[in-house]
Amino acid sequence: MSFLEITRGDSPLLLAFAHSGTVLPADIAPQLNPRGLALADTDWHIHRLYAGLLENVTTIRTRIHRYVIDVNRDPTGQSLYPGQNTTGLCPLTDFEGAPLYRASHRPDPQETERRRAAFHAPYHAAIEAEMARLTARHGFAILYDCHSIRSHIPFLFEGVLPDLNIGTNRGTTCAPGLESAVHKLCAASRYSCVLNGRFKGGWTTRHYGRPAQGWHALQMELAQSTYLETEAAPFAYDAARAEALRSPLRKILLALQGWRPDGAAHAAFG
Repeated sequence: MSFLEITRGDSPLLLAFAHSGTVLPADIAPQLNPRGLALADTDWHIHRLYAGLLENVTTIRTRIHRYVIDVNRDPTGQSLYPGQNTTGLCPLTDFEGAPLYRASHRPDPQETERRRAAFHAPYHAAIEAEMARLTARHGFAILYDCHSIRSHIPFLFEGVLPDLNIGTNRGTTCAPGLESAVHKLCAASRYSCVLNGRFKGGWTTRHYGRPAQGWHALQMELAQSTYLETEAAPFAYDAARAEALRSPLRKILLALQGWRPDGAAHAAFG
């Protein structure tokens, strides 16, 4: 479990970080080609961006890179976006469609299953356990899935991505009031935003978004141009840009933390 970083808070909110890890296990790194070893498709510094925005919040982060196994993909391998270019459970290509592995080193189904059991399953067992813990305390829980991506990737989408991309799988993964509150805060910020555009929520959001059960989930996909110096290696963190973005992000997290199903302000966190 050492690849997981977990902090526990008592508010109803859980932040998940699926793709900020950069660790490649020693037995996997030699199988990747130079393109794979560049790790370009990382959600660079996203955990740093959110760090300290909110007290008493639970966070779960995997340090393993998404090229090892993508913990935000359906464990069965089913595509989340049928008919569109995407990457799979155990990615064989990067976000530009280029191969990641050296010749004859692509993982076979048995290796994919080994990685799923070793990394994907424990990550989701941790999320499941924390959602259950928070629900037992509050009667509900909210999963906010933290992501970022380069704003221009023709292989995945046309044009330039909006700054803030909210995904609720067309409103099915959380209460309407939660979706509306986040969308309004994004729209009132200085940043461009879209609700359920190219990114409608990955497997994590779709799997844990069970409003009837009291489990609410939404994904925030940030354009990396909003907080990086440049969307190319070395993908350096821009402190000034990041600080500007942290203000609306904090408002969003505060709104989520203070939300209650009955519409009243949360007694401890509202």
